[in-house]
Amino acid sequence: MRASSSCAGHVTAALANQSDFDRRLEWGASGIEAVAGGTVVVIVDILCFSTSVEAATSRGAAVFPYRWRDLSAPEFARSVGALLADGSDPSGVSLSPATLLGLGPGDAVVLPSPNGSTCAALAAETGADVFAACLRNAASVGAFLRETGQPVSLIACGERWQDSSLRPALEDLLGAGAVLSNLEGRPSPEARAAVAAWLDAKDSIETVLAECVSGKQLAANGLRDDVVYAGELDVSNVVPVLRDGAFQDARRGTPD
Repeated sequence: MRASSSCAGHVTAALANQSDFDRRLEWGASGIEAVAGGTVVVIVDILCFSTSVEAATSRGAAVFPYRWRDLSAPEFARSVGALLADGSDPSGVSLSPATLLGLGPGDAVVLPSPNGSTCAALAAETGADVFAACLRNAASVGAFLRETGQPVSLIACGERWQDSSLRPALEDLLGAGAVLSNLEGRPSPEARAAVAAWLDAKDSIETVLAECVSGKQLAANGLRDDVVYAGELDVSNVVPVLRDGAFQDARRGTPD
């Protein structure tokens, strides 16, 4: 008698953690619980959370990820002395990377996001060292993490369907593959697949981003410049790491 009518059934934790490999890939908030234990976690949300983190930290600013885009967000921003990057502040800062390029050293922003920010917060709760990567700093993050000698888990954050279920997003798969392509070690089959997808798209990444679902959605919302910014490969040497609740450049230490 068969134990289950499904092909794989529920995946056990012992299998899901990809622990036979030191370069791992999973999707979204649930994936963090599966693979984060004992590893460095890299949050990849190309359009636009992790690219926004790169934009702000490259200017010397600190970025507080915040899970909730509700009435608690302004209070949290006040409590940490930061701008709330939801478009409500007179400065106009938001999850759009272009709005964060005017920040400078000593500035701080709170980025509420149901995908990237949520994944970053959940990863921090596991006790992992948490980094943020995008196409702009994939090589820099990869080089920095190679030196640590630690296992690394890439979390492709994805987007959300209208029913709030996870929509795996091509741009995040490619971003994870870009970082993984800069890491030595033993990649899991999932990680190898991400690298293969990245190598296939690398030479036309600007076009791929513009034509994928998320890129088209941003362009339709008047944010095509953000898609262009996100598609610039390896132009940034910033390595955002989550310290004391905020992303900041690991190479510069804690901002004043």
